[in-house]
Amino acid sequence: MLPIHADDKPYKPGFRIKERISGWIRLIFSDAGSRNLFLFLLLNLSMAFVELMYGIWTNSLGLISDSFHMFFDCTALLAGLAASLIARWRPNSKYPYGYVRAEIIAGFVNGLFLLFIAFFIFSEAVERMFEPPEIHHERLFLISVLGFLVNLIGIFAFQHGGSHHGHSHGGGGHGHSHGGHGHSHGGGGGHGHSHGGHGHSHGGHGHSHDSNSVFLHILADTLGSVGVIISSILIHFFGWMIADPICSMFIAVLIGLSVIPLIGESMAVLMQRQPKELDDLLPGCFHRVSQLEGVYSVQEPHFWTLCSDVYIGAVKLEVAQGADNKYILSQTHNIFAAAGVKQLYVQIDHTSI
Repeated sequence: MLPIHADDKPYKPGFRIKERISGWIRLIFSDAGSRNLFLFLLLNLSMAFVELMYGIWTNSLGLISDSFHMFFDCTALLAGLAASLIARWRPNSKYPYGYVRAEIIAGFVNGLFLLFIAFFIFSEAVERMFEPPEIHHERLFLISVLGFLVNLIGIFAFQHGGSHHGHSHGGGGHGHSHGGHGHSHGGGGGHGHSHGGHGHSHGGHGHSHDSNSVFLHILADTLGSVGVIISSILIHFFGWMIADPICSMFIAVLIGLSVIPLIGESMAVLMQRQPKELDDLLPGCFHRVSQLEGVYSVQEPHFWTLCSDVYIGAVKLEVAQGADNKYILSQTHNIFAAAGVKQLYVQIDHTSI
């Protein structure tokens, strides 16, 4: 049995967990964007609980549905916050591109949940339209106004750049180069190929996917709060109990409309679709590369999105035997970099025609 020294501290799992949480909090508050995201998350979560309690108390489906929307706004905020932290983890041998796609996966999963909630709210509202319940409208107006004010704070924060923060993949704005070397296969047959890349850094791009989706959530929730306010006024002055389920249907439609583009964009990235932003630019790039001296053709182009605004590509070039590889690689990288491709892999095949 090993002796226990006075300096030895017993292993405490709880201490390590607290240390990790405090490290996450320090990381969150070290960046203005993630700090604003975290603070609004706390505010939004508190308001969602208040709306849910008042919705149950007043028997208002509109307020309950609005609270559920706010809860899932919180999941969008949490996903964006987690993505901003995970994206700073360093790439390793298992994940050479790092963990930047966490934001895409989180957006896709969150979108599916939101779509399910929208369907649930809409179906419940249709049922209530035929049997409108009694609603305590006198307590409904105040809390819906408070929800509206909270969402206005969120719109102001996100519209003024609070969430459009940049970060560096891999912890330090790293760059690496695959550039300029070549090797031949086949000995005397004269067939060879070169792999070229350009030095690049993934630092400093904005989380447009996250920030846009979060902003859409908050905007839809703000309009939903307006709907609850209008329904409470109609119930108070005209006794139109049917206004509450109509408001709920309105909120459900807003949720669905705001989340469908998010799901579509996330699926496109996960399915390795060619970036839509490059659809009109790549044909021109291929034409310019094919016009370079010594280049016969551009073959096997593959372009995909790593994460928001980070595009990666690979092409194979058929070139003449005596072509200047360094010149072709340099010009090819410049052409695609001008189109927004941050990282490019080029394979050069020498052939005689």
